[in-house]
Formats: sequence, C-alpha cells, structure tokens
Amino acid sequence: MTEGACADPTPRVTNLTSPDVPTPRRQVALFVTCLVDLFRPSVGMAAVKLLEDAGCDVVVPEGQTCCGQPGFNSGDRPAAVAIAKRAIALLEPYDHIVVPSGSCGGMIKKHYPDLFKGDAEWAPRAKKVAARTHELTAFLTGVLGITSVSASFPAKATYHDSCSALREMGVRAQPRQLLASVDGLTISELSEREACCGFGGTFAVKYPDISNAIVEKKTADITATGAELLISGDMGCLLNMAGKLKREGSSVRVRHVAEVLAGMVDIPAIGEGA
Repeated sequence: MTEGACADPTPRVTNLTSPDVPTPRRQVALFVTCLVDLFRPSVGMAAVKLLEDAGCDVVVPEGQTCCGQPGFNSGDRPAAVAIAKRAIALLEPYDHIVVPSGSCGGMIKKHYPDLFKGDAEWAPRAKKVAARTHELTAFLTGVLGITSVSASFPAKATYHDSCSALREMGVRAQPRQLLASVDGLTISELSEREACCGFGGTFAVKYPDISNAIVEKKTADITATGAELLISGDMGCLLNMAGKLKREGSSVRVRHVAEVLAGMVDIPAIGEGA
C-alpha cells in the first residue's frame, strides 16, 4: 500500500539522538457489522490488514452489535434508538470509525443524527460519531491518501455500487481507484451501474417477488459484462447476488472489495461453502 498513514500528525518534540522512536499511531475503531461477523469474518480480517498496512492501530470495540438498521427500516423506532445509543457510547471515544459496509456506515453517518433530532443529550453525541464515520475505501483514499495496494489477482471483474454506499456515503470512485492498482485485475462496468440489486434488507423479506425480479435483472447485467468475478463493498448485496448467481448455475465468483484489496483471495468465494 502506498502513500498516506494513520500516524497522529500533531507536532511533537522528538529525541534527535533516537531517530527510530516511532510516531504515535492513531487508533481506528472498526465497526464490523452483523453480516461480516456472522457470514464473512474474512472481510473484517481484510479490513484490519488494510488499515494496519496503512499505519493504523485498529481496535474492534467489544460489545458492538447491530447498527440498528433493521429496526429503523421496519419502523421499530424504540429498538433502533436503543441499539443506536449502545453503538454511539461504544464508538464515541475514537477519532475515526471505519465500516466495511456502505449500508451500516450510512445508518450511523446519515440516520443516527436524524434519529436523535431534538434530543439535547444524544443529538450532539450522534452528530460527533456520524462525523467520524467512514466507509472503508473512502477512508483509505480520502483520509489516509492511499492511492494503490500491493495485491495481485488476475481476473476480469465487474463492480456493483450498493445503494447505501453510493447515495448515503458518496462512494463511487474510491473502490475503483484502489482496484485499478490490483495487479492483473481488470474491471468491466455494468450497463446499469447505479441499479439496485434487489436486497434492501427487510425489503427482500417483505417483497420477495419484486426483490427476485430486480436481482434477476442485475445478474443478467453481470453476465453480459463477461466478468468472472463480482466485487462490491456491502455484504447484504453480495449475499443476495451470490445466492441468485448460484441458483442460476453461474460460474461468476463473488468477493468483498476488502478481500481483493488485501490480497486475501485464497479462501472460497462467497456462496462456495467453507
């Protein structure tokens, strides 16, 4: 990984006779997300590797659970508020909070402040945590100034922009910039880059027929690119599309962008078993 670092930029008096004294490293909190924790822990490991390679000390705060998005999207405001309060209290000590998911990142950054609007105690705390929250590739490129990685993966791939990452977190160019530096990897863009995959969290449960029709259109677009690899930054989208591709008998492999950038591609792709 080149350029950028997570070292504390605050000027300090150093001992000139001891040039090997390291600059203190700033801690970064990794919010793992439920789907990564339960279905694809390797994504969390890849995120840690990328951040540590960039010079960060990564902390995974104990006690973190859900971001509260399922309750929020289903109209269960009391549950969403309770879960959000727990997350805010857990994350607010850290200068940076990094999330390998545009969906969960969007919940914290965009919806937490709205959730506590008018609350004298929790509104300012929610805003502070929101301001410190970043999607993984956006943090690497925008905050740390990372321009390339040292990974290698000879494959023709296509990239899916998740709705939340694209519209709530402004993530579009960042993953592509880093993927362009992966040796041997080429990206063939989808014809409808901004189209939903049909998952939408609880949407897929409430409206399965509509969800299936949307993902069917998405897998047809993936197939039309001629790509052998599908990459994205959201596990919900990846699980949804991997499941549909598998049911269609497709040979397209599915991986999270963090795994590709970290060079952790020896493990089976998503949906290929243990």
